[in-house]
Amino acid sequence: MLIDAHHHFWKYNSEEYGWITPSQKILMRDFLPAHLKQEIESLGITGVVSVQARQTLEETRTLLSYADQYTFILGVVGWAPLLSPNQLRPILDSFATHPRFKGVRHVIQDEPDDSFILRSDFNEGVSILKEYGMTYDILVFHRHLPNVIPFIDQHPNQIFILDHVGKPDIAHHEIEPWRTHIREISRREHVYCKVSGMVTESTNSWSVEDLQPFWETVLEYFGPSRLMFGSDWPVCLCRSSYRRWWEVVCTWTLALSADERKMLLGETACNAYRLELPKHP
Repeated sequence: MLIDAHHHFWKYNSEEYGWITPSQKILMRDFLPAHLKQEIESLGITGVVSVQARQTLEETRTLLSYADQYTFILGVVGWAPLLSPNQLRPILDSFATHPRFKGVRHVIQDEPDDSFILRSDFNEGVSILKEYGMTYDILVFHRHLPNVIPFIDQHPNQIFILDHVGKPDIAHHEIEPWRTHIREISRREHVYCKVSGMVTESTNSWSVEDLQPFWETVLEYFGPSRLMFGSDWPVCLCRSSYRRWWEVVCTWTLALSADERKMLLGETACNAYRLELPKHP
C-alpha cells in the first residue's frame, strides 16, 4: 500500500492563487484529480491525501466532492475557521459526517506575525479538533519552529503532522538551528513528519546530496513509524517531476528494512490519518 500523503488540486485563477509568482509559471493552470491519477497509476501508488491550498470552506467542500468521485483520494485535510471557535463546531459537525475528512490545516507560514501559532484564539480552535479525532497539519518555515514547540505542548492529545520537514533552508545548506528544533519536536510522540516539499526549498540545480543531510536528520529523529512520503504535487513541479521525487525517496528507503520501508511509503500515513482503502465488491 503506497500513499502520497500530501498534494493539492486547483482550478487556477490569479486572484485566488496570488501566492503563485511569475517564476512559478508552470503552476498557472488547472491541476485536477484526473491529472494526478495519471501520475500515481504510473508509479503504483495506491491512494492520496488531498491538502488545502486556499483558506476557504468552498475549497474544502470541493476536495470532499472529489473524494466522492475518485476512490484513490483516501483523505482530505481541509481548512476550517480555527480563529472562530463559536463558528467552528457546526462546521466540524458537518465535515465529520464525511468519512474521508481527516484533518485541518491553516497556512501559518503566510501569517505576518511569526508568533501567530501561539495566539490564544487559534489554540482554542485547535483544541476542539481532538473531540472529532481530526489531525492538524503544521505548515511553517524553519524560522517558526521555536514557536511550534510550545504550541504542540499545549495539545498533548492532538495528532500533529509537520509538513515539508519544517521547511529548512536547503538552498543555503543551513542545517542549524533547524536540526536542533527538529530533534526537540520529534521528542513529542504525537507529532508525525512528512518527507515532502524538500526540493521546493532547494534550488533549480538541486542534487540528492543537497537534500541528504536533511533526510538523514528526520530519519534519525522521527524514524519510519512517524515519517510519511508526500509529493507536494503540483508545487514540486517547480523543481522536479513527480516521478523524480518519488524515485529519490524510494532510493533513500532502500537502506531501511522491508517493514520500515512499508511504514514510510504508506503505513505511517494510514495510521496518522486513519485512512481506509476503498472496499470493492
